[in-house]
Amino acid sequence: MDNILTGIIGSKTRIKLLVRLFFNPQTRAYLRELAKEFGVSTNAVRLELNQLEKTNLLKSEKNGRKVYYRANTDYALFPELKSMVAKVMGIDQVIDGIVNRLGKLEQAYLLGDYAEGKDSGIIDLLLVGDIDRYQLSDLCKKTERYIKRKIRTLALSTSEFQEIETKLFKKPCMLIWKSLNNSLQ
Repeated sequence: MDNILTGIIGSKTRIKLLVRLFFNPQTRAYLRELAKEFGVSTNAVRLELNQLEKTNLLKSEKNGRKVYYRANTDYALFPELKSMVAKVMGIDQVIDGIVNRLGKLEQAYLLGDYAEGKDSGIIDLLLVGDIDRYQLSDLCKKTERYIKRKIRTLALSTSEFQEIETKLFKKPCMLIWKSLNNSLQ
């Protein structure tokens, strides 16, 4: 994970926590889940969570025996941190390189790991609209080389999207772009 955050923040675990919790601030996670996901000890994660909570970057809430952590969206620098995390993950390049260049796109969603803030290296992207699949393939290849991540796309027409919309939103999903002239409601 060699990026701008590694130059600013010395702890790789802290960087992983920021990426995991700030990219999609609606997600929350608990200690053991994070330790397993990052492949580090619970103590290493606990120390970083405590430090981030102490500086007010994270909020915690207890649910039974588990303490869940999430990004503090009220933190003064939250928008800037969220933007930095998106840049580190390459999502800003996906939007600039693919989404903004597809003419009749109505909506774009992240699915799976990235929607949960997990930088797995494979970006699953759902695109809704009248999409030229050859242009999409070309844009994806160019963007993949730039961000050094694989992009998998699912392109659906508006009617196809409306047929599976309720099933789709049962899994991790995050809207990353929406046309101002969007006809979907």
